[in-house]
Amino acid sequence: MKEKLKKASNERKVPEKKLKAVTELENLIKNNRTFMVCSIKNLPGKQFEIIKKKLRDKVKIKVVKKNIILRAIDNSGIEIKKMKEHIKEDSALLFSKLELFELSGILSDNTALVNAKTGQIATDDISVEAGATELVPGPAISELSSLGLKIAIEDGKISIKEKKIIVKKNDKINEVACGIMSKLGIKPFKIGFEPVTAYDSEEKKVFTNIKINKEKNLEELKQAFSRSLAFAVKIAYPCKETIRYLLGKAAAEEKALASKIQNQNSQSGGN
Repeated sequence: MKEKLKKASNERKVPEKKLKAVTELENLIKNNRTFMVCSIKNLPGKQFEIIKKKLRDKVKIKVVKKNIILRAIDNSGIEIKKMKEHIKEDSALLFSKLELFELSGILSDNTALVNAKTGQIATDDISVEAGATELVPGPAISELSSLGLKIAIEDGKISIKEKKIIVKKNDKINEVACGIMSKLGIKPFKIGFEPVTAYDSEEKKVFTNIKINKEKNLEELKQAFSRSLAFAVKIAYPCKETIRYLLGKAAAEEKALASKIQNQNSQSGGN
């Protein structure tokens, strides 16, 4: 009995403030369509506040301790426990009535471009485009050349003759590449809320891989459309997008056939 009393007295009472925080998160999870976990690692406080202000009419944003988040997820009564593995100390929680991919798209629009730092890992290929620069001949020539860039001097300034990838995706950015990017005004990184995982209460599912890159997605759609259009024309599939190509193809074939018939008739007449 004494041991039980001693054990009970040693148990730390959960602070009221912590209980309220957990309850608030539980209610937010239950009363919103989307519960999203975002990484805010390396996001400056100023940028955080700017984004938060822009989204305040559509999104409720919470940054609380990891143990409170985990407890709220356990207490919610919803099958979202696999989200726990994505909770880090630098996580922000977003709650919204919006559909999760719509919210992810909005977050993609609210980012800022920043300079690279030596030692960072490139998230995509980093290129230097061809064209004139504001750099004058000097040390920059050897720096550009060391990265394999073809250059020329035009009107007293350095000009890049050909586009070139200077850092490949997943490679570490070295000091020279970092310096050249800074001089050329190349900002290869975006900072903002990084969507990691989300729960959709209407779908009753947890989603990962929810980050949206609008520029990349749009380019992929354009390429897919181009390939699909070429295939549809090849198999003569009629639709609004292909009809003018099919008519043009038919007209060209009709003209070629008419020309061939005319040549055959001329040869027959000549004989």
